[in-house]
Amino acid sequence: MPETHAPSSASRPSKTPGSRPWRVRHGLVLGLAIGVGAALGVGGFTFRYAEGLSYFSPAPSACVNCHIMRTQYDGWQKASHHTVAVCIDCHLPHDFVPKYLAKAENGYRHSQRFTTGDFVEPIRVQPAGVAILENNCRRCHAALSAEISHAESAPGRELGCLHCHFSVGHGESARLGAPLNKSLSEE
Repeated sequence: MPETHAPSSASRPSKTPGSRPWRVRHGLVLGLAIGVGAALGVGGFTFRYAEGLSYFSPAPSACVNCHIMRTQYDGWQKASHHTVAVCIDCHLPHDFVPKYLAKAENGYRHSQRFTTGDFVEPIRVQPAGVAILENNCRRCHAALSAEISHAESAPGRELGCLHCHFSVGHGESARLGAPLNKSLSEE
């Protein structure tokens, strides 16, 4: 039977403090801890500075945390839906998962664009947001919208609610941004 020998201490990495492998391993762990701590610190500061918790609230005042939304907020306060709908009633889906997916996507896009300054003024509703608006209009006004025929429209190019009712949510200030004279299929 062949004899087995224990590896010599020279071939094993040393685990004693002060040895090179120990310093490298602990240096990597320390560097990783510092990097993670810095990322969490900067992220926490940014979340707090941007009043991140307010975005979990349905309060319209959360939308004004961003200076670019002041015109829309002021317009909403004067518009016909002010007493019956808040921002999330129109701008987010009502089902739980789609609502928070849309919130996450909007939050990421807004924070990225406003941080880098890569946004247009006046702010415009994105095509996905226009589809959400349209669905919410039809949901809230189902009895009325079921009676309306868009037979005059070409197939697949039906006019959206906002084509005629652009000022409902934000008053006349709505004229400033969205391409409201286009159908949803052109968006």
